[in-house]
Amino acid sequence: MIKERLIFKGVSEVVGTEDLGLLILTDEANERQITIVCDKAMAVQLELRVKKIPITKIMLPEVLCGLLKNNMDIELVIDDIVDGQYRTLLYTKDTGKPVVIRASDAVLFSLVGNIPLYIEAGLMKRQSVMYMENSRGVSLPVNTISDKMLQAALDKAIADENYELASHLRDEKKRRQKQNEKTDN
Repeated sequence: MIKERLIFKGVSEVVGTEDLGLLILTDEANERQITIVCDKAMAVQLELRVKKIPITKIMLPEVLCGLLKNNMDIELVIDDIVDGQYRTLLYTKDTGKPVVIRASDAVLFSLVGNIPLYIEAGLMKRQSVMYMENSRGVSLPVNTISDKMLQAALDKAIADENYELASHLRDEKKRRQKQNEKTDN
């Protein structure tokens, strides 16, 4: 598998919602970015680390990373999209067996433990957009948002009479429904 290292750049909020955040990650050259949707609690946890709040030194992620780093070699890899979420695998070099971990947790784990976070190169190529430092907005691939977010975006596009966007969102919704029907059979 060819993979690219990801670098955490920051946390952003989703305008119009109070319960979601966006994690911005770039390639090492700072040319391309991906965005990962996270819950508010994870956004807060990452903000604590970005702001270097002293209490984090004794919080569970820091304590566990301190213990684990001495005992094993760990790598995190985003390798696919499953049900609108980036599938992320945690590998320990001693066993080589992957364990599925939520993408936002992998970002926190990577940041706290200085653990490499990678993305499969083909997935990065398909999902990423150009990175523009200090940009006021971010692009979010429609295939990485939850069904609830997709429906909310579709409703807003219709209300705003943005029919081209509404059509695109409707097509994504239909694609997911077909995919779910196939897996149910």
